[in-house]
Amino acid sequence: MTELTLVIGNKNYSSWSLRPWLALKQTGTDFKEVRLPLHTAEFEREVVKYSPSGKVPCLIDGDIKVWESLAICEYLAEKFQKAKLWPEDQKARAFARAISNEMHAGFMGLRKNCPMNIRERIKKELPEEVQLDVKRIAEIWNEARSQFGKNGPFLFGHFTIADSMYAPVVTRFVTYDIKVDPVSKSFMDTILSIPAMKEWLSAAEKEEEVLSH
Repeated sequence: MTELTLVIGNKNYSSWSLRPWLALKQTGTDFKEVRLPLHTAEFEREVVKYSPSGKVPCLIDGDIKVWESLAICEYLAEKFQKAKLWPEDQKARAFARAISNEMHAGFMGLRKNCPMNIRERIKKELPEEVQLDVKRIAEIWNEARSQFGKNGPFLFGHFTIADSMYAPVVTRFVTYDIKVDPVSKSFMDTILSIPAMKEWLSAAEKEEEVLSH
């Protein structure tokens, strides 16, 4: 069986790399990781060898290349069906896909004002656009947990792509000391307790590159 390769950026900064990396880890399969530091000459030189878009992440499976985080997660859900990366129930699966795509396309206020930076702890006044994003994210987490997450600690009980999509948000809430309701805090604690997430966070702490946002 061909070994999968996942090309990612810095673990401290690359939220889009974390999403498929975490999903791939949860399948239990072995894979090769290629880390390219963002905004460096090395990145510009090397990324084109792997990714048609010139961006990370990119998954390589033999002669198949899948770039873009959510597309990679969808590919993994098809390839590793036993991992149940989408909920089996149709209603739950529809909701999971909707909130995953909402994360993928939205929350620009949070992204712009609170970029992922795992190593830092930053306290600042949050503009209204960030507060609205935080409110909406908390609503999503609460609705998922109340409707579909009663059989386990994740959004849909067991780990799904939706959890991967919101994992970088969890790190942002920690970095910027963003307070949330008890249900959301419980979900954050669940994400932070995943062994693979701990591995990612530990690696991010050891990175030496510093990017200015």
